Amino acid sequence: MKVLVVGSGGREHALCWAISGSPMLTKLYCAPGNPGIAEVAECVNIGMLDIPTLVGFAQDNAIDLVVPGPEAPLVAGITDAMEAVGIACCGPTRAAAQLEGSKTFAKEIADAAGIPTALWERFEDSDAARAFIRRRGTPVVVKADGLAAGKGVVVAATEEEAIAAIDAMMDHKIFGESGSAVVIEECLVGEEVSLFALCDGENALLLGSAQDYKRVGDGDTGPNTGGMGAYSPVPSFPPKLETACLEQIIRPALREMVRKGTPFRGILFAGLMLTEEGAKLIEFNVRFGDPECQVLLARMKSDLLPALQAACDGELRDFDLRWDDQAAVAVVMAARGYPDAPERGSVIGGLDQTSAIPGVSVFHAGTEAGPDGTILAAGGRVLTICGTASDIRQARDRAYAGVDSVAWSDGFCRRDIGARAL
Repeated sequence: MKVLVVGSGGREHALCWAISGSPMLTKLYCAPGNPGIAEVAECVNIGMLDIPTLVGFAQDNAIDLVVPGPEAPLVAGITDAMEAVGIACCGPTRAAAQLEGSKTFAKEIADAAGIPTALWERFEDSDAARAFIRRRGTPVVVKADGLAAGKGVVVAATEEEAIAAIDAMMDHKIFGESGSAVVIEECLVGEEVSLFALCDGENALLLGSAQDYKRVGDGDTGPNTGGMGAYSPVPSFPPKLETACLEQIIRPALREMVRKGTPFRGILFAGLMLTEEGAKLIEFNVRFGDPECQVLLARMKSDLLPALQAACDGELRDFDLRWDDQAAVAVVMAARGYPDAPERGSVIGGLDQTSAIPGVSVFHAGTEAGPDGTILAAGGRVLTICGTASDIRQARDRAYAGVDSVAWSDGFCRRDIGARAL
């Protein structure tokens, strides 16, 4: 098979790394990719939202399967465009991708399917939203209705924080049109986990769970980010509970999507809160998380490629995957100034030595190659260092040994990834 992965982050590097080992693979491309991905795939300089050019490339190169990594091309309709020319694409259609593209759509699906979730209200008028906050009180969660790169959520402990979030999203448009409407929810209390399933429209294949760290600073301080680290498995979310949530949350959502005429195919990611009343849905995403993807694929023993193809073909009912009993811990190294104003252009060294550490893998995200071949920082989240071992403590030790071996004075990371599991 010829495969095209779309994206340029650590998640896409992990996808390419996993797919590259498949005996079914004859050629692997990634658009636009990054220097790390270039070690396992041929990178092509096409932006992930340039869908007409991606379709043309796929046709010209007889691509058998397209695997979009991020949510933006899915919401923009890459699956529809590929399928229109007869090319399989492992991801939801534009209509089904509204599970992530619109918080309102996702909440309506959850309510219709009887999925436990937070109470919520939608607002298109900022004055009405502020008045609701003053009537209801806090804490609440304020969410931009549209895509905001994982940063459009504010957990507001005070009325002032909630109103500031509404001002920023709705009046000052910090997320553009994605914040023209907001969803305000009750604030769920508990432990947050991420559950993943591969879906073919009607069937769901469990991919496991992970716990990620959204805040930029140790102890969950500072602003939200795209994710500063993750680990898997999650001791507080054992396999029995994973299976229960698959039955109570994932499968009801699939049935409701079929009922609406928008069947869901691809990766369905349920962000859950483990409350005293049981697991409740926080939100749906329509792709792997980043860096959750890295820790999940590090634990996968099966060939990923035939599973992705089976999802496109509607053949997951009797499909199975094998997982390693090992634990995986991923630590994100970000550029100084992230998430507000990350600095670019600093040189990163020592990556060959890092990759040579037993049980350590390096996934590139925001990197680019300099004129002399050196690796330069070119984004906010720049690298993911992943450690695997027989338990979380040892996997964590390996991940941080990898971090400490990277020669990058302008990079930083959280030092508490995986600590809560210990």
